[in-house]
Amino acid sequence: MSDALLIRREGAVLVLSNNNPAARNALSPEFYAAVTTALADAAADAGVGAVVLTGEGGHFCAGGDLRQLARRRELPVEQRREKLEGLHDLIRAVRDCPKPVIAAVEGAAAGAGLSLALACDMLVAARDSLFSVAYVKVGLTPDGGATAFLAEFVSRQVLTELCLTGERISGERMHALGPVNRLAEPGQALVDAIALAAQIATGPDRAMALIKDLCRQAPRNTLEQQLELEAQHMVNSQGSEESREGIAAFLEKRSADFTKLRA
Repeated sequence: MSDALLIRREGAVLVLSNNNPAARNALSPEFYAAVTTALADAAADAGVGAVVLTGEGGHFCAGGDLRQLARRRELPVEQRREKLEGLHDLIRAVRDCPKPVIAAVEGAAAGAGLSLALACDMLVAARDSLFSVAYVKVGLTPDGGATAFLAEFVSRQVLTELCLTGERISGERMHALGPVNRLAEPGQALVDAIALAAQIATGPDRAMALIKDLCRQAPRNTLEQQLELEAQHMVNSQGSEESREGIAAFLEKRSADFTKLRA
């Protein structure tokens, strides 16, 4: 296990915690690699039903390490791009993980930290947490999918304002804008996120992976494309043991037991 990432289990929930509190959990190549590996392991582990991503020391993530970014000006463009792809590969790993990934945000989620929080499937944030597309403050442009994720729930005008001003947005405002699923009292975001993850972790593993895919594709697909994807996934799920158990439980007026099918 990398020192950059703390990993623990809470029942069927895997908790991944950014462990760089001295720098407000600024990102590093070690963190990218550790999370990518942990998500791949979670995908292969039938005992994991959901993943929670958080940060140590009262902050989610302050973004990229500016000292490292300053040194990159001396590198050729190709090498700068290669280093940036570490972040983008992490975003892709969150997207492609078949398990639901929930962000638990306390304190700051700025720059690439905001991108990482928004890349997760769901987001639990403390009321007093602060989000910022901070890049413009240091003469940089957004990365990590920030503009793509923000564009899914705000107008072009609001997106442009957030990116050009870099202003800090409270957890409450982010909840009002749409991406925050649940507001938590200060200090309770992780507890609430684990509770949400534990609830979701009892669901049908394969069906939830297909549902996650549908939800990821929907904002970019045309209606016809989405109908086709829905048809493929529905036909697939109709023949599964999960649907056999789920339908039988409904007809027998009992709770479905999907966890027995995970192995």
